[in-house]
Amino acid sequence: MPRIFDNIELSLLPALQENLELSDHADFCVGYFNLRGWKQLDSYIDKWSGGEGHCCRLLVGMHRLPQDELRQAMRLSKSVSGMDNQTALRLKKKLAEEFREQLTVGVPTNEDEAGLRRLAAQIKAKKVIVKLFLKHPLHAKLYLLFRPDPVNPTTGYLGSSNLTFSGLSLQGELNVDLLDHDACTKLSKWLVTFKRFGFLFSRVKS
Repeated sequence: MPRIFDNIELSLLPALQENLELSDHADFCVGYFNLRGWKQLDSYIDKWSGGEGHCCRLLVGMHRLPQDELRQAMRLSKSVSGMDNQTALRLKKKLAEEFREQLTVGVPTNEDEAGLRRLAAQIKAKKVIVKLFLKHPLHAKLYLLFRPDPVNPTTGYLGSSNLTFSGLSLQGELNVDLLDHDACTKLSKWLVTFKRFGFLFSRVKS
């Protein structure tokens, strides 16, 4: 039977941390992502060597620019001949800057700044690969953790918790764990499909 994580009787964060300790790579899909949420997990992911099969691949889906300028441009490019490279580059730079601001909002302490430097180093070492989904608003929350275990190779957590401190441990949420091989395989394939449309976020100012 699946366990229910509501951050009231049972918190999602300890379960994620316990499974990350045993895992060698992970795939996350969330609507929102901030530094205080990432700091709860980054020490586990920092132990991984980085690169394909040894990293955390993170897809962030609900980030919005003012008036959804980039998404609108992406939609228009499908009905016309395509977006020119200069426009695409300008919009992607704008998106990256907006995302950096969202990621670091309210970062006043030395500990927070150290966390930001760790994230920058992890991105550089490809221990974490962040993509921003642009095609349409994506509000899904899925955590898939993989480990070299023939009996239980994948554990999934599906529900409502974003990768924020509140979403993982404070505010009321509803998540369930998934141990079924078939369900985890299907969810992994679903996530790979969405990652193809993601814009790679490869730099964080530290």
